[in-house]
Amino acid sequence: MKTRFSILSLLLISFLFTHCKPAGEKNEPLPKLGNWHVDEKTVDGKIVQDTVYHKIADFSFTNQEGKTISNADVNGKVYVADFFFTTCPTICPIMKKEMLRVFDKFGDNPNFKILSHTIDPNHDTQEVLKDYAQKLGVEDDNTWNFLTGDSEKIYEIGQTSYITTAQADQNEPGGFLHSGAFLLIDQKGHIRGVYDGTKADQVDKLIADIPKLLGK
Repeated sequence: MKTRFSILSLLLISFLFTHCKPAGEKNEPLPKLGNWHVDEKTVDGKIVQDTVYHKIADFSFTNQEGKTISNADVNGKVYVADFFFTTCPTICPIMKKEMLRVFDKFGDNPNFKILSHTIDPNHDTQEVLKDYAQKLGVEDDNTWNFLTGDSEKIYEIGQTSYITTAQADQNEPGGFLHSGAFLLIDQKGHIRGVYDGTKADQVDKLIADIPKLLGK
C-alpha cells in the first residue's frame, strides 16, 4: 500500500518551512523535498511502514577535465547542483558569482561537491568548460565539476530528478530556459533545499544550511 504526495505540495511545505519559521527554530532538520510515499508491509503479523523519499536518478556526465562523474562520485557526500550555460546572457554570471562564495566556504571539505550542468552541451564541450572554470578561478575539479553530456539526459535529470527548469527554448535569451535554483543534496541523494542562486540572501541561507548536513 502506498500513500503519495505531490511535488507541488512538498515544495509549498518547504517554502513555509524555510520562510515562515518562528524565531528559535533555526536548528530544525532540513526537509526532504520531492515526491515520496509510504510503503506498508506485514512483518511477523505486524504492519510496518517505510517512508520512501524522492532521490536523484543515476547519472553519468563528463567534467571539465574529461573525467566521468556519476552517482558514485557523490555517494555519501553533500553537494549543490545547478544548471547553466557558458554563453548565458542573463542570470548565469550572477549565479556563478554566488556559487563562488559557496565554493570558497566549503571547497576544502572532502565531503562536499558542486555539480554545475550545462544545458548547451553542443557548445559547452569539456574544453570550453575547462576554460570557463579557469576564468572563474576554479582549478579544483575534485570539488567543483562543470558537467557536459547528452542534452536529453541533462534536461531529463534536471526536470525529473532535480525538479527544476532546464531545456532548450529559442524564445529565451541565448536559446535556453533554466531556473536560477541552487539545489542542496544530501549524502543519500535526497533534495534538502532549493535556493535562488541570483539572490545573495538566499545563498547566505544555503551556506548556513550546508553544515547541517555535513555535521559541522
